[in-house]
Amino acid sequence: MPVHKHARILLASCLVLASLLTIPPAAAQDLVPAVPESVGMSSERLKRLDDAMHEYVSDGRLAGAVVLVARRGRVVYHKAFGERDMESGSPMRKNAIFRIASQTKALVSAGILALQEQGKLLISDPLGRFLPEFSKTGVAVATEAGGYDVVPAKRPITLRDLLTHTAGISYGQGTAKDRWEAAGVQGWYFADREEPVGETIARMASLPFDAQPGERWVYGYNTDILGAVAERASGKPLDVFLRETVLEPLDMKDTHFYLPEGKAGRLATVYSATEDGLERAPDPGHMVGQGQYLKGPRVSFSGGAGLLSTARDYSRFLQMMLNGGTLDGQRILSRKTVELMVSDHLHAIDFRPGQGFGLGFYVIKDVGARGTPGSVGEFGWGGAYHSTYWADPQEGLVVAYLTQLIPANGLDDHSRLRALVYQAITD
Repeated sequence: MPVHKHARILLASCLVLASLLTIPPAAAQDLVPAVPESVGMSSERLKRLDDAMHEYVSDGRLAGAVVLVARRGRVVYHKAFGERDMESGSPMRKNAIFRIASQTKALVSAGILALQEQGKLLISDPLGRFLPEFSKTGVAVATEAGGYDVVPAKRPITLRDLLTHTAGISYGQGTAKDRWEAAGVQGWYFADREEPVGETIARMASLPFDAQPGERWVYGYNTDILGAVAERASGKPLDVFLRETVLEPLDMKDTHFYLPEGKAGRLATVYSATEDGLERAPDPGHMVGQGQYLKGPRVSFSGGAGLLSTARDYSRFLQMMLNGGTLDGQRILSRKTVELMVSDHLHAIDFRPGQGFGLGFYVIKDVGARGTPGSVGEFGWGGAYHSTYWADPQEGLVVAYLTQLIPANGLDDHSRLRALVYQAITD
C-alpha cells in the first residue's frame, strides 16, 4: 500500500478519535448507574446511609422513603426503604411516585425562564402585563389597635419578584388572613378545586398582600401565579406547557399533576408523625391528607405545589441544571440562564444564615454560616410532605430524597442524609 494511502487512513482515524474525545460531557448519557469509586465516592461509606434509613423505618419514624445520589452524572446510590403503604404491607420501590409539593416550584420557574428564552416574556416584566388584575395591588399594614389598613403598593410586582418570593405574597396567613379566608384561596393545596388555576389566581389580585414588592422574602402563592403567567404567555394549559417544555424533553415520564389510573399502585401513602407513632393521613384528605391526585376534578394545575414525581425523574431535572441546561442531548435552557437561576437575587433582603435565593432555589453563599456540609453555589429546596433535594456544582452532586410525612415533628433525617452523603466523598 502506498505510503500516502497509509497516511490518509491514519489521518482519518485520528480525526474520528479526536471527534469522539471532544464530544461534550452533556452529550453522553447521564444518570446511568456506576460504581461509587469510579466517581470519587466510597461504597463502604455509603452503606452508613443504609443503616440510618433502616433505623428510621424500624423505629417507626418513617413509613418509607427513596434516596438517589448521583455524582458527575452517574448514579451511585438509588435505594428504597420501608413500605409504600403500611396498612397493605406494600413495600416501597425505587419507582414509587410521591407528592412533591413545593418541589414543583423549580420546574415551573424553569418553564418561565424558557419562555424568556423564547422571547415571550422578560422576568423584569410587570405581572400586570400578563394578568391585568394585578396591575395595581395593595398591602396590609397592621395598626396599633390590632387591625390593619390597606395601602397601595409602591410599585408594580414583577415576574422576578415572584421567582424570588419577594412579591410580598404569602399563603394567606398574614395580616389580612380574614380577607383571604373569605375569598376561599387560603392554603397551598389546589388538587380539589373545580376551577382552573387562573380563576383562583385572579381572585387574589384584589386581596391585601403582606409586604411591599421587593422589600421582604415572603413564601407563598408566587409560583402558582407564575403558573397562570405561563398559561397566558404560552397560550397553553400549564400541564401541557410544562410537559412539552420540560418534562417530555427530560424523559420525566412519571411526573404528573394528576396520576394516570394505571400508576395508582405506585403512589406512596401520606403519614403523620404523632406522639403515638405514625398515623395514616385522611383519605381523600386536604393538604395534609392523601389528596385528590387520582380521583379529583383534575382541572386546577398548581405551579407552586401540584406535581407528583419520582426520585429518578426529579434527579434528571437537577442533572440538567448541573449540566448547564442540557441532558442526554436535549437542550432545555442555556448555560447563562442556568447561571442566572442559581445566583443570589436577594442582596440586602434578609433570608437564612449563609443562604440567598435565586430564581426558584435557595443558593448557598457561606457554608460556615449555614453550619452543615455542602458547598458555595449549592442550590435546592424541598416539599411540604418532607421531601428534599439539592445539587452541588462544585462536587457534581445531585441528591433527591422523597418521603410522605406531614407533619414530621422534628425528624432529623434531612441533616443526617446530608452528613452521610458528604462523608462518602473520597477525592
